[in-house]
Amino acid sequence: MCGLAGFARLDGQSLGPEYDALLTDFADLLHHRGPDERELLRSGPVGLAFTRLSLVNPQDGTQPLVSDDGNLVLIANGEVYNHKELAAGLPSGTRLRTGSDCEVLLHLYRQHGLDFLRDVRGMFAIILWDRTREQLVLARDRFGIKPLYYHRSAERIVLSSEIKALFADPATPRRFAWEKALATPAVAAAPRFGAEHMCTWFEGVESVPAATVLRVDLRGGRTTEHRYWELPTEPDESTSAEGFVERYAELLETSVRDCATADTELGLFLSGGIDSSIVLALARTQVEDIHTFTALSGATLANGDAEHAGWLSRQWNVHNHQVLFEPGLTPTPEEWRRLVWLTESPMVGPEVYYKHELHRFARQLRPQLRGMLLGAASDEFNGGYSHDMGEDWGDFVSGLDGMRRATGFDRQPFLRHWCDENGSFLSDEALNFPGSEGSADVYASYVLSEYRKVQQYNVWHEDRTAAGSGVEARVPFLDHRIVELTSSIPGHMRPRLLWDKRILRDAVGSLVPRRIAERPKVPFFYGSGTHHAYGMLVRLMNGNGRELVERALAAPGADAWLDAGRIHRRLDDFADGASDSPSVELLMRVVNMGLLAEMATTTPRLESMDAGAVPSELRVRGDLVAEAQELFEPRRSHDLTAVPVTAKEFLLLSHPDGDWYLANDGQIEFVLEADSPIVRVLRRIDGTSTLATVLSGAEVPLDAVEEELNMLVDQRILLFVA
Repeated sequence: MCGLAGFARLDGQSLGPEYDALLTDFADLLHHRGPDERELLRSGPVGLAFTRLSLVNPQDGTQPLVSDDGNLVLIANGEVYNHKELAAGLPSGTRLRTGSDCEVLLHLYRQHGLDFLRDVRGMFAIILWDRTREQLVLARDRFGIKPLYYHRSAERIVLSSEIKALFADPATPRRFAWEKALATPAVAAAPRFGAEHMCTWFEGVESVPAATVLRVDLRGGRTTEHRYWELPTEPDESTSAEGFVERYAELLETSVRDCATADTELGLFLSGGIDSSIVLALARTQVEDIHTFTALSGATLANGDAEHAGWLSRQWNVHNHQVLFEPGLTPTPEEWRRLVWLTESPMVGPEVYYKHELHRFARQLRPQLRGMLLGAASDEFNGGYSHDMGEDWGDFVSGLDGMRRATGFDRQPFLRHWCDENGSFLSDEALNFPGSEGSADVYASYVLSEYRKVQQYNVWHEDRTAAGSGVEARVPFLDHRIVELTSSIPGHMRPRLLWDKRILRDAVGSLVPRRIAERPKVPFFYGSGTHHAYGMLVRLMNGNGRELVERALAAPGADAWLDAGRIHRRLDDFADGASDSPSVELLMRVVNMGLLAEMATTTPRLESMDAGAVPSELRVRGDLVAEAQELFEPRRSHDLTAVPVTAKEFLLLSHPDGDWYLANDGQIEFVLEADSPIVRVLRRIDGTSTLATVLSGAEVPLDAVEEELNMLVDQRILLFVA
């Protein structure tokens, strides 16, 4: 991983010595991305700044890389995994002068022009200066794993791996893009298929598109865009289901081998699910004495992640560090501001926070660690969310079609009053689906939307949370050949191969114990443990006199878009116990927008902001689950004189078949047997009677319902008042 930045005149003028200070500032601002080395170059109309994190060939990989004739100059961030294979295919007599995996790109460009990335496998962002043609060539990998942003005017273009470095140039606007941000469906967790471009969150800042080469003329600024890769749209009818499974196994094994290649130490984030466990299974034969890291929180205890990660690591005798996020843990307002500024996105929530802290712990424990293997982005292209959206593949596709059609009402606002179940009366033509977005292949449209989501959220935060600790995130599941393979599975084979990630389980599930291979997908922190994560956000927003909220409301532009009274009233609701509501995370994103708007104008330095104490590790002496449960869910001694009170939106509903349904906030939470002890107790709760009176009237002893009462308290459905 590296930090890239550049400045170039587009009017034919050269850069004078006065630009050296700007290039130095670029390197300072990107130091966390490349703490091992820095280089600056200023020549003619171009200035480049490069900071390096050494993973491959630390002694011989300095950049900028220059062609033998001096006409091509390159700085690159990332890894070219097949560089040896590519070098072997260069014209006879070609001599590579360094050990850098990126040097081959110079020769490929000379040989193929704008098609030079066609056969490159890896993750990368590139700034290449072609002196002879007087142009800059900017490019990114197929999934945008490595970032590259720019701002341009008629006279100049400024470039950087991170947006905050662009602000070092006085001519770059420092304004948060409120309208674009609020119009981005992902921010509001709106399930939409759409062709929207990447949102960079700041006015005047653009992102070099993934899978694209931009050519910028240094005499006039004329720009051309060359797309070198697309998601496949044609099904592969010539391959059998068994052939797809076999090919998937081959590609994933190769991808993990590529990602696990480094000359420095690598670690792995282990969740205990099949994705990260498979990566570990394939990598541990190559990476000696690998250390794995697991988030241990109330949520990962409840969903089984921490337990399964610990169990698997013991089975394989692998180091596993259970990084403890203690009950009640809440970052300070300053620590949260730093995380939001590091990430440069309003989409910062519990997942981003936990991963950032895992990287900090890993780097403190293992100072020589430079790379982290991840199981990320498997769900998006392997059918990982299918089981969450239906009982079978048909249900899943029907749900996708509803999401797709909802996008049509965005395109045709005059029909928006039909945007409910009555909308099913309207044709696709009426909803005006253009091109592939309205194709009959709903799943293909869904995969395309996931491709965009991965760029806007997944790889964005994986890059920043790792970079903040001087670590490179590596994502084997984003090998483009794997995604091409799963995207080309014909419709009639999808139920067999893509329901509940069957292709992954069949291809490589035998490499892990069956307990892991067939373990259902669970969300990182959603589900039964959601209140732990959302409770943290509520405490954060309420902390220090609601400091973060007040700063967000006072930020430039906030008064035009945000209603302070409504925000404070919603926070009051959360404080009353509604912290399981998804609105908590959405409100946090709105607050993050204000924080970004504020920091865009003040441009604080990361090194001057307090990151807080690094989390500690739970040293397990015996049973991980038992020890963790005692920490997160200590046995409660219920006060029989306390009054049990149900949540405001609580309902206990009977059904003609005899079952009872416990609903909260409009959702069915539990189905209960008619004469079960907990039903008898709940029916007696009136908000005034003590627990002793309720139990006596129900003729139920406390120990018969104690576990259920604890669960209802944990989920904020029930509370006890003295």
